[in-house]
Amino acid sequence: MSPIITGEAVVLELRPATFAARALGLVIDVVFHVVLLVGFMFGLAAAGRDLDEAAARALALTAAVFCLVVVPVGVETLSRGRSLGKLATGLRVVREDGGSIRFRHALIRGLTGFLEIYLTFGGLACAVALFNDKSRRLGDMLAGTYAVRSRVPADEAIRVFVPPHLQPWAAAADIGRIPDATARRAAQFIRQAGRMAPQSRAQMAAAIASELSSHVSPAPPPGTGPDHFLAAVVAERRNREFTRLSESRRRNSSVGQRLQRLPFNG
Repeated sequence: MSPIITGEAVVLELRPATFAARALGLVIDVVFHVVLLVGFMFGLAAAGRDLDEAAARALALTAAVFCLVVVPVGVETLSRGRSLGKLATGLRVVREDGGSIRFRHALIRGLTGFLEIYLTFGGLACAVALFNDKSRRLGDMLAGTYAVRSRVPADEAIRVFVPPHLQPWAAAADIGRIPDATARRAAQFIRQAGRMAPQSRAQMAAAIASELSSHVSPAPPPGTGPDHFLAAVVAERRNREFTRLSESRRRNSSVGQRLQRLPFNG
């Protein structure tokens, strides 16, 4: 895992690509670029039979630069770090802070890649990637990027329940005055609490609990911690909303059935 702490103290866990996945993606990209270059060469050979040797070499060099540098840089820039090989292996190139790469990053990677992949037949790229924990090649180090897995299992939904010792209080508490924005902030905190640094989690829980307490009556039992208080309020609010919607749906269904039984007056 590669932990990144955002400004909201949320720890993002990005999964760096393995060496095998990067190698497979690189092979796919190289094969694609070489096939593209071979196609260009055949086209130039067929269309430029009357060209002199210097012009033919210039066109061949231009085709090589286009297929091996311009195309990879353009694809990674437009797709924000993806390529044919990375799409096939479920990878994406990102900046060291986890953000999407830009043209500058793709250009550095592309120019360096021409040296370490094509001029050394991939030897330099493999040698560098084998000796660092994120399987970064030389172009990644110069550009400040690395590859991460973009196909990861979805996070399991967090199920929130009212703590048993707070159930009598929650059932009788008045929580209808809680603003929707505050309730959403509390629910979002509960979903992200497991990925937050302990100290930041405690501080944020206390701040949100203090904000909620001004809209909840009566106050929770003495000794109730902020985490339990937030879980009780969020779970009870969800349960009451579900009950209200279920009752409304039942009433609407009952009214609809009665209307269908009435005689039709045309």
